[in-house]
Amino acid sequence: MKKLLLGNEAVARGLYEAGVTVVSSYPGTPSTEITENAATYEEIYAEWSPNEKVSAEVAIGASIGGARSFCAMKHVGLNVAADPIYTASYTGVGAGFVIGVADDPGMHSSQNEQDSRNHAIGAKLPMLEPSDSEECRTYTKLAYELSEQFDTPVILRLTTRVAHSRSLTELEERAVPALKEYKKNPAKNVMLPGYARGKHVIVEKRTLDLISYAETSGINRVEMNSTEIGVITSGISYCYAKEALGDKASYLKLGMVNPLPAKLIEDFAKSVKKVYVIEELDPVIEKHCKSLGVELTGKDLFPICGEYSQTTVRNLVLGEQTESKSLDVNIPIRPPAMCCGCTHRGVFYTLKKLKLTVSGDIGCYTLGASAPLGAMDWCVCMGASVSALHGFNKARGEAAEKSSVAVIGDSTFMHSGITSLVDIAYNKSNSVTLILDNSITGMTGHQQNPTTGKTLKGDPAAAVSLEKLCAAVGIGRVEVVDPYDLGELERVIRQELSADEPSVIICRRPCALLKYVKHSPPLAINDKCKKCKACMNIGCPAISVHDGNVEIDSTQCVGCGVCKQLCKFGAIE
Repeated sequence: MKKLLLGNEAVARGLYEAGVTVVSSYPGTPSTEITENAATYEEIYAEWSPNEKVSAEVAIGASIGGARSFCAMKHVGLNVAADPIYTASYTGVGAGFVIGVADDPGMHSSQNEQDSRNHAIGAKLPMLEPSDSEECRTYTKLAYELSEQFDTPVILRLTTRVAHSRSLTELEERAVPALKEYKKNPAKNVMLPGYARGKHVIVEKRTLDLISYAETSGINRVEMNSTEIGVITSGISYCYAKEALGDKASYLKLGMVNPLPAKLIEDFAKSVKKVYVIEELDPVIEKHCKSLGVELTGKDLFPICGEYSQTTVRNLVLGEQTESKSLDVNIPIRPPAMCCGCTHRGVFYTLKKLKLTVSGDIGCYTLGASAPLGAMDWCVCMGASVSALHGFNKARGEAAEKSSVAVIGDSTFMHSGITSLVDIAYNKSNSVTLILDNSITGMTGHQQNPTTGKTLKGDPAAAVSLEKLCAAVGIGRVEVVDPYDLGELERVIRQELSADEPSVIICRRPCALLKYVKHSPPLAINDKCKKCKACMNIGCPAISVHDGNVEIDSTQCVGCGVCKQLCKFGAIE
């Protein structure tokens, strides 16, 4: 039986067919759908963990316990999980353990363009990279075979185009291996220096064994056509090259991108007149090939930044300039924007009004940096807003403490904001943190988190009380405010900035897109409008100007009333 599946759905299907029983992840585009789809199989225990480090540790524990396990994350999440994963490379596995990571060339939804193949090299872990949905399924199953054969975690690398593209996929039955017996073995699983030194030697021997596997197993395959051009490639770049060049080139398709083979590459290079290495982001394959003495064209021709395409390959390799077509219409620019009724909009309007320095974080609210709000000064990574504010205030003193705040979402706070807030309480900076609690993990598509009271599968769960948690880590001042009430929000922010101790303001209102949220009737402009356009300052997509007149689109407006509070003339009703 065949079915049209997203790459992420196909990975989940591979987990099911491979007999995986424990899946733990933190949502991160473009990896999120792997775990969401794994959760639809009753045979798989699936959870959202507070962050990627925890999810990896849960999966490691399940593997030690004898069950096949999996964790998924986006590329920046792999940084968070690197600590346990690098050490798991030394311990090896009990049952198979696979880490799914989805890179984001082009930065469609990410703060950097990191290449996770570097983590595989650094951790000395095998990495497989599928090119389509069927390979997503089969490589997932193969990863568990390799994990148990070579006693190693295995990384499965996807990129956005593979994760979010559909192709035909075979469906096979589930095969569940027996739960492996757990035996206490400190020399294998306790990485004291005395044990770890010997394990490093084993890891290096394992790498040599995996290189032999890469040479002969068939996961890296040669497709001979023309001897004029040879392409060494992997992942989605293989699909681009095949479509652009067809039979004009021969291909060495690398399914295992770490460790890389040597003889296979050397023999392929000798069989063609000119070699191209086509890979998005870093020159990982290129550097390896050059270390073997292969003469090639790579990053001297292909860009190191951004996504490739069939057109990119065709233009650069064949010198054919593809004619572009355009519509003879003026298409308006549509930058990302907060949704109509977004609970964060009033917060950033108020922060801008008060001319505060804003330490930002990762989430929907990062759009508070965009015009017309423009109320965010920096944003680094998950959880950094709180600790960066602490450092900023320590550097600049009392004046900064009275004019700067941090903003962080409820899910992001649970991910890595808690320890940053501990730092503020422990090291005594009079810093104000705004937790934007919209009762869901919004940016990645409405996933549950430890504050929502539901698990990934929708079952009731203990809900973390943000108020009690903040108090428990040493914050004496905790205020809760409705972010739709601009007057009260401004009053509380001014109050907490004037205090001589750390404080937290919880801006609490459920995301406007949640199914259970009931909206008020849409608002409209009446004849009292003076065309001052003050209501435009919040950047709501429902409000626009046509022929000089302000209009509210009733099909978009959710009646939040934020714009109404900006109008001095009572023109919005």
